[in-house]
Amino acid sequence: MHSEAEAHLSKKCPVMRRLIKAHGPCLLVAHKRTPYEALVSAVAHQQLHANAAEAILRRFKALFPKTRFPKPEQVLEAKDEVLRGCGFSTGKMMAIRDIAEKTMSGQIPGRAAALKLTDEELIERLVAVRGVGRWTVEMLLIFTLGRPDVFPSDDYSVRNGWRVAKKLDEMPKPKEFRELSERWRPHRTLAAWYLWRAADAAKG
Repeated sequence: MHSEAEAHLSKKCPVMRRLIKAHGPCLLVAHKRTPYEALVSAVAHQQLHANAAEAILRRFKALFPKTRFPKPEQVLEAKDEVLRGCGFSTGKMMAIRDIAEKTMSGQIPGRAAALKLTDEELIERLVAVRGVGRWTVEMLLIFTLGRPDVFPSDDYSVRNGWRVAKKLDEMPKPKEFRELSERWRPHRTLAAWYLWRAADAAKG
């Protein structure tokens, strides 16, 4: 699935060639969900261990058992104490309400509309949402919309993966790293995936 991109990266960059050889074919698959669902999930996960965030999301979904995922209008109709009862902090509850409102207004597009917008158009629209920064939108572009050329240069693990792969004393600064990533166009998402693997392997 990603073999053409892997070949391109291997040819362009000896570090990528080494990482691809070490970690094998890319296993990245995007989840086919809406931007609304992806953003609610991302806010739930902020500053929490994945298991704790998933427990909160399970309680959130259980509030509305007749739907696969709570609809924006249901979120807006729910009382504060009901949403807080799932485990959301006040800040996260307000962010999720804003995500619901901006989905209803169309500022947060549906999946079909999002697929027609460029990466930068989506970043510009979505960073205006409460609790959503550039990194969160980049994760949505990669893991929900499957965009091939996204490089999250602020991401700690991506930066650490480069430090590990290059045997550097310090991690690259985000601005310098974004410039450095130009060599991996148009497959920067794949480059990020291999740097995540390098960071994970170093933990082990």
